[in-house]
Amino acid sequence: MPKIRKVLVANRGEIAIRVMRTCKELGIATVAVYSEADRSALHVRTADQAIFVGPPPSRESYLVQQRILDAAKQAGADAIHPGYGFLSENAAFVRACEAEGLTFIGPPASAMDSMGEKTRARANMIKAGVPVVPGTTEPIPSVEEARAYVEKIGFPVMLKAAGGGGGKGMRKVERMEDFESSWRAAKSEALNAFGNDAVYIEKYLEKPHHVEIQVFADQYGNTIHLNERECSAQRRHQKVVEETPSPILSPELRAKMGEVAVKAAKAVNYVGAGTVEFLVDVHRNFYFLEMNTRLQVEHPVTEWVTGLDLVAMQIKAAEGEKLGLTEAPTPRGHSIEVRVYAEDPSRNFMPSPGKITYLRVPGGPNVRDDSGVFPGYTVPNVYDPMISKLSVWAPTRREAIARTQRALSEYVVKGITTNIRYLKAILAHPEFIEGDYDTSFLTRQHDALLGAEDPKLSEMALLASVVHTYQKDQKRAKTLPAAGGGQGGGNGGVSPWKLALRTRR
Repeated sequence: MPKIRKVLVANRGEIAIRVMRTCKELGIATVAVYSEADRSALHVRTADQAIFVGPPPSRESYLVQQRILDAAKQAGADAIHPGYGFLSENAAFVRACEAEGLTFIGPPASAMDSMGEKTRARANMIKAGVPVVPGTTEPIPSVEEARAYVEKIGFPVMLKAAGGGGGKGMRKVERMEDFESSWRAAKSEALNAFGNDAVYIEKYLEKPHHVEIQVFADQYGNTIHLNERECSAQRRHQKVVEETPSPILSPELRAKMGEVAVKAAKAVNYVGAGTVEFLVDVHRNFYFLEMNTRLQVEHPVTEWVTGLDLVAMQIKAAEGEKLGLTEAPTPRGHSIEVRVYAEDPSRNFMPSPGKITYLRVPGGPNVRDDSGVFPGYTVPNVYDPMISKLSVWAPTRREAIARTQRALSEYVVKGITTNIRYLKAILAHPEFIEGDYDTSFLTRQHDALLGAEDPKLSEMALLASVVHTYQKDQKRAKTLPAAGGGQGGGNGGVSPWKLALRTRR
């Protein structure tokens, strides 16, 4: 296959910039697409060329396949990288790219058909002998049929979007009284996020760990796994903190899960980067959850411990290059990633769009900040509020936690509210430090994490209070009459507060 010369990145924000950086290192020209809300966005400034694709809502811009294809043709691009989200797991878009003679940097449409649609993926994994969480193998067309199914398997259950992931279109339901409203909410959110409102049902496992395996394959059937990522620190089914290696996996369990993940990828003739996600129960049994047929948000932690560039590997696989690895590299050290959001934890994590008036990004050894913002940038209110991913590497997990905490203490964003203090509270919590936290961790510790005090902030608040009180006293003293009555009284203009202190002596 010919070498790729120009890549259109069909995405925005930090992931678009991440892809463009690798392209530039490989000598490949880049094209950005942007909506009206993203005219001044950093990914637009980073690309060699930028093309407008529509109004702010993603369903009228980033999700409109023909506009993306037209932009690629206009720019003379010969390949499209989808990033994550938007069209990244849309098999119809892959076929449309092929029809236009464009290389899609990702898996073939057939693999996406088999694994990108979650219920079909479950059915395929059952056929392949991979253990799956009990649930439906097809989307359920009506709320009445869904109720009937839930009555058979019992609560709690999970409602999940069949056409995508990332926590969108997902609801935990614990009683029938809440089922219909949760059903409608899940379908609506799925439609908005993926253009597909199909929903399926899974039995909810109590206190599971969410552990995923990164897989990679070339066009010749060579497939390996690149170890795991622990993703159990989740809020509303969306990952907040990720790390590798997982603190609960033994080398034997890692090898077993990796073997099953490779088996899953080979079963659908997968090509490129993909992630096989599992739930691990308290007895360390694991169950297939889904496969994300794209690059994951949290891929930097895998790059830290393997020394690989997954985007470069994706591009080379799309060019027809053979995979240079024959087995999983042994993880080197430990890596942690935290997602920095423009949101207000004290107001139920409400998004906090607005203008960033000041930005100081952490640095130092083995610290990486994947970001799409800059001082003066206005965070729009129409997209996911994640503004950056902060990741670190260290020789041990304890050192990685300390380094992440240090980096977060340097991270300053003004003009908007962020979750940085909340992230610091997570990393300081004993349950996280011990490493045996499950997917209910953030929910169970909600009040403790929101109420966690930063000693430095508390000290600053106390000093500010003292200064404020002193200034008020000084102002009040100037307005009081001098002791002894008249304007030039016998105290010579000395403050009555000082006189009172002298009297007490």
